[in-house]
Amino acid sequence: MNDFYFQMYYDDLPFWGFIGKVEEANWTLDEKGLKFYIFSHVRFDALYNDDHIIEIHAFSDPDHVVELKEDVETNVEFTYSVFWNATSTEFENRMNSYSRASFLPIQQKIHWFSLFNSAVILLLLIGLFMVFSMRNLKTDLRKCYAADEEEGMEVGWKYIQNDVFGSPSHMPLLCAVLGSGTQLLMMVCLLFVLVFVGVLYPYNRGALTTALVVIYTLTSAVAGYSASSSYCQFAEIGWEKCVLLTGILYLGPVFSIIFILNTVAIGFGATAAIPFGMMVVVCLIYAFLTSPLLAFGGVFGYRIRARFRAPSATKRCPREIPSLAWYWKTPAQMFLGGLLPFSAIILELHHLYASMWGYKIYILPSILLINFIILIILTALLSVGLTYFQLTVEDHEWWWSLPDARYNQFSCFLGLCSPHLFCCQERMNQLLVLCGSGVSSPAAFWNKR
Repeated sequence: MNDFYFQMYYDDLPFWGFIGKVEEANWTLDEKGLKFYIFSHVRFDALYNDDHIIEIHAFSDPDHVVELKEDVETNVEFTYSVFWNATSTEFENRMNSYSRASFLPIQQKIHWFSLFNSAVILLLLIGLFMVFSMRNLKTDLRKCYAADEEEGMEVGWKYIQNDVFGSPSHMPLLCAVLGSGTQLLMMVCLLFVLVFVGVLYPYNRGALTTALVVIYTLTSAVAGYSASSSYCQFAEIGWEKCVLLTGILYLGPVFSIIFILNTVAIGFGATAAIPFGMMVVVCLIYAFLTSPLLAFGGVFGYRIRARFRAPSATKRCPREIPSLAWYWKTPAQMFLGGLLPFSAIILELHHLYASMWGYKIYILPSILLINFIILIILTALLSVGLTYFQLTVEDHEWWWSLPDARYNQFSCFLGLCSPHLFCCQERMNQLLVLCGSGVSSPAAFWNKR
């Protein structure tokens, strides 16, 4: 039996109630199957203190039901009643009742198990990384001290050391990905800061949306600086195109998805549709604040540019990449690069998704922050390790392997795990891929140097 419920908000307080009920119609021989009923009356119990709402609940009245029959149009008249009761709870403490639900023993055990799972995966990856690094370091030292070592017999990453730091293909787009990833990573960090200082709290949707718009606008300068400075390390002409791509790389798809979903919501008369005036305000903010800050960051990055100096000479014509085994090719790296980070946060993702479109409340920012830090470290270690193994098989085209291949698979894992989140799935996947790019690319780049 499936229970369907509604979720409403009043003064940023969430409350839930059942829509109807399903019963088996097996009381008589003539009636078999299922019967569907919808509740036509809802009772609201509100607790108040002075002129503030402290708590509110919704109860569906089982005595007021209407049977719904298949292929039969039914007119339902919905009614409601409100009961007001005074309480001594202060307005500042009204969210405590929601917080206590997250601190129940069973809930704490689940979250701590999720954290333990992430830590174990991180420790295993660190151990494997250290074992492989020490083994390869000993091999390199043994070759250096060997008297009969010949330069022409070098294999692996030494053989292609002059091809590793060549200019990447589609460099403006690559630097735009790096700039957007850096911006989104900083935006997430600033959101955590606002949560811990008490500015943001669950279900304060207006403040969260405002904070997202303001933080994204202010961090646009960081995106422009990161993209422009990265691009100018390899070329001094064409950085304007790179900055332009940075401005539309993330917001372009997000605006398109929001516009389509909002058009559908308006067509169905949904109350969740964004008003036209609000859309105009957001566009004006992007035109007169976000874009100038993005351009300022790009100009600043160009002004203080520093020419990249490779640790070894770079050849104009790189070597041909040899034939690779299946486990060194992009699909295998995509699977591994997506599986490990996804395994580390899968339990916490369940609670996040349930709080987004379900009845659960997520009020554990400390656990979420620790999982986020573990995810960042995993991303950096995976990028360093997988890139190193890619170079050992003489594959020097590593630039685009980081943001394009491996973390798109992370997005695929998220998509397969949450098909019911089709409305927000694309935006979340893109944000995580770009955040991973903002971590993986610098980590692998400095490690290769």
